[in-house]
Amino acid sequence: MLYTDFTEKLLGLQDLIVTNIEENEKEIHIYAEMKRKAHNCICCGTATDTVHDYRKQVIKDIPTFGKTVTIVLRKRRYRCPHCGKRFFENNNFLPKYHRMTNRLASFVVNKLSDERSFTSVAREVNMSVSTFIRIFDLVSYPKPKLPKALSIDEFKGNTNGEKYQCILTDPVNKVVLDILPKRFKPYLTEYFRDYSREERDKVNLFVSDMWSTYSDISSVWFKNATQAVDKFHWIRQVVWAFEKIRKEEQKKLGDKLRKYFKHSRSLLTKPFVSLTDEQKREVNVMLYYSVNISRAYFYKERFFKVIRAKNSITAKKLLSEWIEDTENCGLEPFEKCAATMCNWFTGITNSFDINITNGFTEGCNNKIKVLKRNAYGYRNFNRFRNRILHIFSHQKQRKTQAAA
Repeated sequence: MLYTDFTEKLLGLQDLIVTNIEENEKEIHIYAEMKRKAHNCICCGTATDTVHDYRKQVIKDIPTFGKTVTIVLRKRRYRCPHCGKRFFENNNFLPKYHRMTNRLASFVVNKLSDERSFTSVAREVNMSVSTFIRIFDLVSYPKPKLPKALSIDEFKGNTNGEKYQCILTDPVNKVVLDILPKRFKPYLTEYFRDYSREERDKVNLFVSDMWSTYSDISSVWFKNATQAVDKFHWIRQVVWAFEKIRKEEQKKLGDKLRKYFKHSRSLLTKPFVSLTDEQKREVNVMLYYSVNISRAYFYKERFFKVIRAKNSITAKKLLSEWIEDTENCGLEPFEKCAATMCNWFTGITNSFDINITNGFTEGCNNKIKVLKRNAYGYRNFNRFRNRILHIFSHQKQRKTQAAA
């Protein structure tokens, strides 16, 4: 005996009468029909409950107990006694001309809230990839409102013929705002021009890396914003300069010493104050073998004192002294580094007065790389953009629910 009320509630099919259920190792087939009731004619509006005939429609539903589910719906066709028009009965779980339930479409979209590929999720729900993508393409995210703090960065997307795409985030509230197809000034200018001046003036902080285009965009379109360079990007300039000298100098050493320097490079790049006594002795021995490495190490350590400044006032003094001492030091990588620090002096020193970095944005870039790798790349930019925004919007929802 089939307990229909219980079965309908269990399966979430309260609008249907379940007449039979067939099950095998991989599939569940649910046979059902709508409750009979009077319908208004779609032509003349006359109410009728006269059934002309029945048609069967096979409908895909969400998987249950690890099995694919199919609803075999016995649909009624009513006949109008006034005008003779024949029409199907109405239902609220299946849009016209569709062969899957609304909840399956919702289930499909929710399944794409992580970095999995379309193919892997389509296989899970027993659906063709083209159908799966067609459902997701109905998802759309509008242009966002600008936050008080705006962070911008690029990542290698290789989509729509462009090597790099741009990501906009709110670093305070940890929200991905938008994905842009290009990072060049003409496109960014057009993008931010669409915002009203009133909305742009609400942005009081603009965080970016050391690319001149971002600085120009900040100066032109966000006049009330303090521009800050992300700490990671300007600190690594000095580390890169030191590493370049280390690599050049260790080539001049014998095989044994060269391998030792290579394997112990982390000791040279770390701040001297954070080393143990034994590690400090090792570093002193290594510096003995090369005058240039010893000099580069001196300028690197001087720079680490700049990093430890408590505010922008102290940082301006220390950084100015470092630039003055380094710009003619005779070590080309450090001279170039000093010139870079001079060009970005304001943005670098501003970063000492804020407790915000591009760390969240860089973390998002890593997840985007995973998404792109799983899908073997995206050719359609709009699909790529919506997929990224969909993933991060769901992650934000989950965090909000967990906090509540």
